[in-house]
Amino acid sequence: MRAAMRFLALPVIAATLTVGAPAQAASFSCRETPIVRANTTLAPLSAKVAQGQTLTILAIGSSSTEGIGASAKDKTYPARLQALLGKAWPKSKVEIVNAGIGGETAPQTLARMKAALSARPYDLVIWQVGTNDAVKGGDLDAFKAMVGEGIALVRDAGPALAILDPQYFPSVRDPQRYGEYVEAVGEVSRREAVPVFGRYDAMREWHRSDAEAFKAALWTDGFHMSDAGYDCLARDMANAMVGMAAPSHPVVAASR
Repeated sequence: MRAAMRFLALPVIAATLTVGAPAQAASFSCRETPIVRANTTLAPLSAKVAQGQTLTILAIGSSSTEGIGASAKDKTYPARLQALLGKAWPKSKVEIVNAGIGGETAPQTLARMKAALSARPYDLVIWQVGTNDAVKGGDLDAFKAMVGEGIALVRDAGPALAILDPQYFPSVRDPQRYGEYVEAVGEVSRREAVPVFGRYDAMREWHRSDAEAFKAALWTDGFHMSDAGYDCLARDMANAMVGMAAPSHPVVAASR
């Protein structure tokens, strides 16, 4: 029901983002993986990118944002995304603040997000939400309300917002419950017209395409992402963001 999201960048941008790919990621392919809905934009970033202004981005969430499973801080998705956007937007200085704390659920992250947005201004918030809530279970309606509260919080503070939904992993104990939380993120985001980086659907497609190769996208615990997984995610997110910040341009599938 919740369509995965395909919004990959212009050929020239795709070629730029391919430069310098880590050797580990080369053994794992996520080519043409859908990641964001085609009708969404990050128009507030467009003017700043066009004028070469500094962009400050808050990446907040739990272990996927902190980078559990990454071999070094520069292998986390926020660090890789910052490097890739820096290449795609060379006239703009891109700063991504990694505010991930492993193990958090939505209420905990929401409290920190409120404090972070009060402390300094940001142009964009990327809120990674739902994984631990889905694993632990609880009141689904309360979770939806929490996502809605977070969206309202960011809007009131002023930055643009994009949401990163839960990761896919084959060993999930209760796939039905987990899927309900993934769908809840999508449902609230659609209602509020907030773009979602559809990591769950993208990773599920990686697994469907090659289950054996997919193992390289996960850390040794089979749950958190590896260097290769974070890099692949960051590339798809970067390509999507380039397209969303320049919606007047035609968008085609990126090759790696």
